[in-house]
Amino acid sequence: MDKGTVIRTVVLVFALINQLLMANGLTPIPGTEEMWGEVIATGFTFVAAVIAWFKNNYITAKGGLQKQALQAQSLIKK
Repeated sequence: MDKGTVIRTVVLVFALINQLLMANGLTPIPGTEEMWGEVIATGFTFVAAVIAWFKNNYITAKGGLQKQALQAQSLIKK
């Protein structure tokens, strides 16, 4: 996996953990309850999920081979 995939995945995991904790009435991120209300937490999770999986992440072995083939043809950045 490349650096961008790892970063997007980590942010998504963080957002999902935050959402789970918020659903159980906990405030995992420092701040006031109003600041991290359900609307903001849900929006953060949604945006993180869209960004994380909108990109081609090449997570599987087949995806890695696809990425190598595209790079060999200069169709994507290395």
